[in-house]
Amino acid sequence: MSTDYYELLGVSRTATADEIKRSYRRLARAHHPDQNPDDVEAEDRFKEVARAYEVLSDPDRRARYDRFGSDEAINIGDPFGGGGMGGIGDLFDAFFGGSGSPFGGGARRSGPARGPDLEATARLTFEQAVFGAEYDVNVRTAVTCEDCGGTGANEGSTVDTCSQCNGAGEVRTVRQSMLGQIVSAAPCGACGGQGRVITDPCPGCSGEGRVVTDRTYTVDVPAGVDDGATLRLTGRGAVGARGGPNGDLYVHLVTSPHPRFRRHGADLTEDLRITMTQAALGHQFDYETLDGTEHLEIPAGTANGKVFRLKGRGVPHLHGRGRGDLLVTANVVTPTDLDDEQTDLLHRLAELRGEEVHPPEAGFIKKIRSAFK
Repeated sequence: MSTDYYELLGVSRTATADEIKRSYRRLARAHHPDQNPDDVEAEDRFKEVARAYEVLSDPDRRARYDRFGSDEAINIGDPFGGGGMGGIGDLFDAFFGGSGSPFGGGARRSGPARGPDLEATARLTFEQAVFGAEYDVNVRTAVTCEDCGGTGANEGSTVDTCSQCNGAGEVRTVRQSMLGQIVSAAPCGACGGQGRVITDPCPGCSGEGRVVTDRTYTVDVPAGVDDGATLRLTGRGAVGARGGPNGDLYVHLVTSPHPRFRRHGADLTEDLRITMTQAALGHQFDYETLDGTEHLEIPAGTANGKVFRLKGRGVPHLHGRGRGDLLVTANVVTPTDLDDEQTDLLHRLAELRGEEVHPPEAGFIKKIRSAFK
């Protein structure tokens, strides 16, 4: 699978935000696990597409991705220590494989590793996606062990600094080359990169500092979300081993279609069936919207395809104020089951209007007449 986010989404590097969003929605639907049960490749592709969209849909992260060209670099904040990857030492880590400096002078950031990210799916009704909702998602996750408080050590015992790496979590080797000294680093084998050694592990978690359990999280779904969107809940993923920070929880939104309305961005549309006489003579009636009952008037002489706009009855703008509109298109239905009286009345109407009407002959009669010609 491609690791270039633009290639993953099938867009050019100059693609607009709308183009990226449309491509993501199309690919997310195609590769969603619910559409491809037991298809591991589709599930992996879905995760890659979601990751690519998460980066490219954020202007700042996209700019950093375009500049550095790597997934590792997109979280870099201030390269001199402001955040993200932790400063200039970690910037060198991203490009030189773990040595804090290419000249051998830096130190690796030690400490427990971050826990894994989790994924869940929220199945929303059309109305929940439009107006927002609170949705409970159930996940199987790792949480801090209550017996040891996340240390991984049995009660009364201590956690010792690894004597092999002196708590750094890695060991370094130096070799000479024609360019001078080359410093390389690798995780410490004695402590598994933790920098600490537990001699008496906690029996409740076997020294992991975490246990697996089921948790329910309430997700605040904002009004106006799209089908296929992904919400990121920072710190709601699994906890890391031995006191490591939590990962994140990614909630993928799947919205059920509405029996009447279709969504186009922030606007809603519906094809409204009206009779020929209603279109010709005019009609007024109570029309049900997502917000309740509206009074809708069909003027006399309404043509097929006429669009009626109900302002502010569409979808709330996700990243702005106000709402879209509801666009109702008149679909004039021609009657096909006329009885003799109704047919005579229409013929009479045509005569009064001076309109020529020459209905085609019935199939059986037409065949008989053709046979005698």
